[in-house]
Amino acid sequence: MPRPSSDDLIRAHLQESARVKQALAEAYSPAIQAAADLITAVFRSGNKVLLCGNGGSAADCQHMAAEFVSRLTKDFDRPALPAIALTTDTSFLTAFTNDCGYDDVFARQVQALGKPGDLLIGVSTSGNSANVIRAVKAAQAAQMRTLALTGEGGPLRRLADVAIAVPSANTQYIQEAHLTVEHILCELVEDALFRGQAGQSSNIAT
Repeated sequence: MPRPSSDDLIRAHLQESARVKQALAEAYSPAIQAAADLITAVFRSGNKVLLCGNGGSAADCQHMAAEFVSRLTKDFDRPALPAIALTTDTSFLTAFTNDCGYDDVFARQVQALGKPGDLLIGVSTSGNSANVIRAVKAAQAAQMRTLALTGEGGPLRRLADVAIAVPSANTQYIQEAHLTVEHILCELVEDALFRGQAGQSSNIAT
């Protein structure tokens, strides 16, 4: 069978990515709103968000943390929000994984940095990442709240307080949908905290 043309590949990928996002919108809009409400409550109470994931999901964690600490758009200035990606400290990551292995590389940081009332966002396209699962369990032991961004498989979605599970098993489409969800969450949180939607922006603890 001849290989599809480049134009066919482009159209097929974009169409399937759009289909996955549409299915996500139909099935998970309430969960996305619940996730935004959870993040908003955490920030409003003066707590912080920790994020963890591997590979492309690690990049998602850094992207989302940057949006919270910086801002989503230059057109709307607002105070910084405390978010830390547990994927960025190369000295810790290489020391711990070299000495102790990789499975607890995020859980260890949760134990060090997490406090009751904080939130851990765990990102795993497969839902099977052992180090993300262990981090979620460590967060729960520390009386933190948990949010999972995952795909349609794996146990992670069943462990978190709130889960957004993209209805796909294809890593590329899951990652593309995760990025969209992350931007939506940042926008909803900014709106709730600083644009007056909830009418309580002055109640953010500092």
